Amino acid sequence: MNSPIAAARPRAIDRVNQSLKRRYAAERRFRFLGASAVVIGLLFVTILFVDIIGKGYTAFWQTSIQLSIYFDPEVIDPSGERDPQELRRADYQKLARDALRAEFPEVQRRQELRELYGLLSTGVAQQLAERVQANPERIGTTEAVWLLADDDVDMLIKGKIDRDLPESDRRVKDRPLAWIEALEAKGAIEKHFNTPFFSNGTSREPELAGIAGALMGSFYTLLLTLLFSFPIAVATAVYLEEFAPKNRWTDLIEVNINNLAAVPSIVFGLLGLAVFINFFGVPRSTPLVGALVLTLMTLPTIIIASRAALKSVPPSIREAALGVGASPLQTQFHHVLPLAMPGMLTGTIIGMAQALGETAPLLMIGMIAFIVDIPGGATDAATVLPVQIFLWADSPERGFVERTSAAIMVLLAFLIAMNLTAVMLRRKFERRW
Repeated sequence: MNSPIAAARPRAIDRVNQSLKRRYAAERRFRFLGASAVVIGLLFVTILFVDIIGKGYTAFWQTSIQLSIYFDPEVIDPSGERDPQELRRADYQKLARDALRAEFPEVQRRQELRELYGLLSTGVAQQLAERVQANPERIGTTEAVWLLADDDVDMLIKGKIDRDLPESDRRVKDRPLAWIEALEAKGAIEKHFNTPFFSNGTSREPELAGIAGALMGSFYTLLLTLLFSFPIAVATAVYLEEFAPKNRWTDLIEVNINNLAAVPSIVFGLLGLAVFINFFGVPRSTPLVGALVLTLMTLPTIIIASRAALKSVPPSIREAALGVGASPLQTQFHHVLPLAMPGMLTGTIIGMAQALGETAPLLMIGMIAFIVDIPGGATDAATVLPVQIFLWADSPERGFVERTSAAIMVLLAFLIAMNLTAVMLRRKFERRW
């Protein structure tokens, strides 16, 4: 017969069931928290992308005004000799202004004329000059030409400026607004694909600003970074993993490499400023010095990835090669390295993607300079895409807001493409032993 004390005690199976219930409840909470974290992260990334795309997609279209341009020989080529120097120096801005005055002959007062001329970008002179230089036979003829509109007109046409606001709250006042609406009614205002955004260098005028200079600067910088960092990183990884003796010095080197991977990038910029520019005299604000700094920053990442790739090669490969008479060096170059190369390339691409998005170290070496010309080589003054975004983000004009977002979209597209390439290389060439 059971005692009252024994009956009051919970049975072992009951204790086990209660423990299982608590364990299952804890697992459900953990899975819920994990799924919630993923959903929240995706939500914030989606909000970020929607905000950037919503602000930046309009930059890929630019407003133009169609005018009948008379290529006046007296303005363009008074001597009639078709001298290229004379054609280049002509006052093409006058041709555009004359076309505007012919479009609105009632405008006579100086202030009104200034507002009328403000409908066009200051870059229309270059547009017309390029057309004449491409075909001098245009001189003396009249041609309908789509000319670049001012950034305020562009913002108005894109809906960034509310026409219903009071005149005091609008950047485009009533008179210019009436002229714009008259041109719209005639079909003389349209939005075209913004080719100058991809072909021009930067500019203080939003409608003329492009990313070509920054793209070429990024290209030269990344190319040199790859040429400098990949051979050094692979050689270091092979030596440390395959040939270096295991002692306190190699342990110290390995610890320092791992620590350098976590050093803030601006520290590498300070190091580049002190060593490459101040000590060695490398020209400031060039892809060459930028590549040297980014090489220091990406070396730890590539070395760590390369060593992991070498470790993934089975020891039997090395033993088989040595067993048939291959030297240690032949074993590495003919057998181990080809098998480890996909992992090394994956780490290199990830390191290059990291270098492409860096800004802080390049600011320290002067690549923040305002450079209009597109660089033609690694020693020309240049900037890079992240720094260009930084400069545009600090500009007060509304037109630079959409160009900043558009440049971010281009940068993200390159980063995503590089990371997808790394994933594809890993899946295509990776071997599972």
